[in-house]
Amino acid sequence: MTQYHNDIEAVAALKEQYGSGWNAIDPESVARMRTQNRFRTGLEIAQYTADIMRRDMAEYDADSSAYTQSLGVWHGFIGQQKLISIKKHLKTTNKRYLYLSGWMVAALRSQFGPLPDQSMHEKTSVPALIEELYTFLRQADARELDLLFTQLDEARRAGDETAVEFIRSQIDSYETHVVPIIADIDAGFGNPEATYLLAKKMIEAGACAIQIENQVSDEKQCGHQDGKVTVPHEDFIAKLTAVRYAFLELGIDNGIIVARTDSLGAGLTQKIAVSSGSGDLGDQYNSFLDAEEISDADLANGDVVIKRDGTLLRPKRLASNLYQFRPGTGEERVVLDCITSLRNGADLLWIETEKPHVDQIAAMVDAIREEVPNAKLVYNNSPSFNWTLSFRQQAYDLLAEQGADISAYDRADLMNVGYDDTELAQLADEKIRSFQKDGSARAGIFHHLITLPTYHTAALSTDDLAKGYFGDEGMLAYVKGVQRREIREGIATVKHQNMAGSDIGDNHKEYFAGEAALKAGGQHNTMNQFN
Repeated sequence: MTQYHNDIEAVAALKEQYGSGWNAIDPESVARMRTQNRFRTGLEIAQYTADIMRRDMAEYDADSSAYTQSLGVWHGFIGQQKLISIKKHLKTTNKRYLYLSGWMVAALRSQFGPLPDQSMHEKTSVPALIEELYTFLRQADARELDLLFTQLDEARRAGDETAVEFIRSQIDSYETHVVPIIADIDAGFGNPEATYLLAKKMIEAGACAIQIENQVSDEKQCGHQDGKVTVPHEDFIAKLTAVRYAFLELGIDNGIIVARTDSLGAGLTQKIAVSSGSGDLGDQYNSFLDAEEISDADLANGDVVIKRDGTLLRPKRLASNLYQFRPGTGEERVVLDCITSLRNGADLLWIETEKPHVDQIAAMVDAIREEVPNAKLVYNNSPSFNWTLSFRQQAYDLLAEQGADISAYDRADLMNVGYDDTELAQLADEKIRSFQKDGSARAGIFHHLITLPTYHTAALSTDDLAKGYFGDEGMLAYVKGVQRREIREGIATVKHQNMAGSDIGDNHKEYFAGEAALKAGGQHNTMNQFN
């Protein structure tokens, strides 16, 4: 017996129990509404998706080709359309997630208008977007199931039992649009208590995976900008622990914490770490400070000094009252950060790099895996990278290493359109195409994401339409560039009334009012032109 059939029988029994007062209730209509509303709370979603991620992580550990992917989204509709497209083209949502980007929340969802990625946006906008995304994904389920229910009714009216059984099997095996969200909590928006409170709101909205970075909350910068300031490990561990407590309090015992380190590009720290003895975490953190050896006689008023291995050291302090790390220590600090995070509650790592280079990432992961063998990454395939330039340079260097003739190329000018059809450009594009597969096989990347792709696609598609519509093409720009493509490529939004829930509403009207229902989907509905 299926859940759909069980619900019909259960409501039929209730109807009999409550007598004539329930005459208007149709048990199958209730079963349909229940099927369309599988997830009743955000916590149900968080648990369901945490189970998915844990399964996927185990599968990746067994086979590195089983990596996962996501695209960053900034609105529920964008996330919904992404999952609809995935189901249409790939037939399954398996191993495809959503990413919620703090950058896009700051740039697009703040009441202050566009803001830089510096944790200045309202922190409540993050759980609000999680809730919005799942509202739209659940609506996608309701819409798609409503179409199946309509087909089921039509097959019954036609007396086609084969079609009836086939459609019933589709309903019973229906795959939801609800998938895991990896949600960016930035640097935690304050102290560990603030991090805990926000994490709870995010989990209650449905987040099963929370990504947190080791930057200072009040000095937070975008991962691909300068001026990043990290915190000592003990400070970061407290926030990792706060997020874990939030998961446990809410009963999501297998929730996922993604610990991000910005140390590769961060040259500054706000604090000198507390050290209780040689070689402890605080001492290791401080060992990377850019410091000069001094004597008592060299001490000046207001100096801050540390003693290490019997030597008095004065860390370089800037006018901002921040301390500077020694140049060239980034990768060592990344490795220490990652090992420490995994030993203190993190499940996955995020290493923010300055370029997409498999060998660079792999070198750090190899060092981490010497201490934690199953360490794996979430990796930002960032639009902040110039992918074309970076991989053409990598291809140039590879050809040079192989002794090929590279005299026709200027390494400093490889973005030049004149190189587009060359062997070097083709090699670079192939390396871009295989980057995710190669990175997962060689560099321990479990999850590949693009942080803010839909920010760029929205701008690009709007530019295309505006250029033609307000130019000589007029209405043809929309018809040819948008509507005709929607029709021919099967884009669901061509029936925008249906996408917004018009047919679901009509069916509900019929449930509630029977033959008296005033429905919108009659023969004069212009949406019928797209049937």
